[in-house]
Amino acid sequence: MMRAMAPAPGDPGRRAVVTPLRRSPVRQSVVVRAPQRRTFDTFVRTIGAWWPVQPFSAGKDQVRAVTVERRRGGRVYETWADGTEVTWGELLAWEPPERFVMTWTMTPAPTEVELTFTALGPRLTRVAVTHRGWEALSDEQLGADCALPGGYAGGAYVTGWALILGRLGAVLGIAAGPGDSASARQPEATTSPSSRRAAGP
Repeated sequence: MMRAMAPAPGDPGRRAVVTPLRRSPVRQSVVVRAPQRRTFDTFVRTIGAWWPVQPFSAGKDQVRAVTVERRRGGRVYETWADGTEVTWGELLAWEPPERFVMTWTMTPAPTEVELTFTALGPRLTRVAVTHRGWEALSDEQLGADCALPGGYAGGAYVTGWALILGRLGAVLGIAAGPGDSASARQPEATTSPSSRRAAGP
């Protein structure tokens, strides 16, 4: 997405300057009724049990496990019944129980996902996701359907991450769900979990 700047008044020979418009990250959050450590561990250790692989995975009903290799440089991947592995991304930062950052290769071009786990009390944790890097996608890719219709441009990733965090909240107990906070509001153009290839956002 580009914006052309008009020539300065009285200077018809000056060239227009083209500046790229930044594509807003997708942001969602949920507050769960569980301690920070338990929330983090539930997310990464039992992700295959609660993550909605239908529709947020490459293999859908073929998926038998989802694995987070718990170290910087580790993979996040799904395993199918026949042993096929499909990588969702690689861990760029690993800071339990507070955050992790990973590449997200289930979009048409790689993007980046950051998950943070903030203790709000002894048994209350805010889980927030920031899905960024949409500049890597073309306008056509931004509008293409993913796991949900509409792609990034149609808000599918906002909806998708809300559904995913809602599933985590269903396991741990929701104190405030993804539509209850400002962080859940849709930016200028937003999106949901990936497409044909991928798991949740």
